[in-house]
Amino acid sequence: MKILLVEDDVPLAAEVARVLRAEGFALDVARDGVDAGHLGETETYDAVVLDLGLPGRDGVSVLRDWRAAGRTMPVLVLTARDGWSDKVAGFKAGADDYLVKPVRVEELVMRLRALVRRAQANGAPRVTCGPLAYDPGLGTVEHHGLPLRLTGLEWRVLCCLILRKEAVVARSHLLERVYDGDAEVDSNSVEVIITRLRRKIAPAVIETVRGHGYRLMPGGGA
Repeated sequence: MKILLVEDDVPLAAEVARVLRAEGFALDVARDGVDAGHLGETETYDAVVLDLGLPGRDGVSVLRDWRAAGRTMPVLVLTARDGWSDKVAGFKAGADDYLVKPVRVEELVMRLRALVRRAQANGAPRVTCGPLAYDPGLGTVEHHGLPLRLTGLEWRVLCCLILRKEAVVARSHLLERVYDGDAEVDSNSVEVIITRLRRKIAPAVIETVRGHGYRLMPGGGA
């Protein structure tokens, strides 16, 4: 899952980012409302953690513009504004949840996971491709009815492929969905993850389409 974290408090942003990455999330970080607005309009995220008191543009106006543009990703507001009128403004702008600072990062992670599960469960049914089955609501992947033990990177790559089963997924798209926007990525990292997945679900399931990317096929998963 990929998250946009919008927070101008550098120490808090660093702590939240550390915990989210440890929990297996890929992450982009914006420090002001202008960058946040642009990223939310042009990139795809599973959820957003949004501060309201931001340089450049206020978080409420950023959120309002996202919703007006049809951007439906879950948004968890994380702010020091604890007044009732502030909460009303946040929810009216389109927030899905609202947390007041200071907050335990563990609670933020739990609420964020709940928002993502709810959005995925409402937006997509169970997806199958041959012996593989992905449950968006639970975030689980099964192979021949048994849970697959996957690392965070393996899970992200496989979910990208299974949601686009039988279609070619570009290597650049996998890199974008799997890694943080500012991460230093080894040039063959996707190939390494694909190799590990093939060992777990049978080599023929993931086809390499030379010069284009990878394709998940329903056959070959014995």
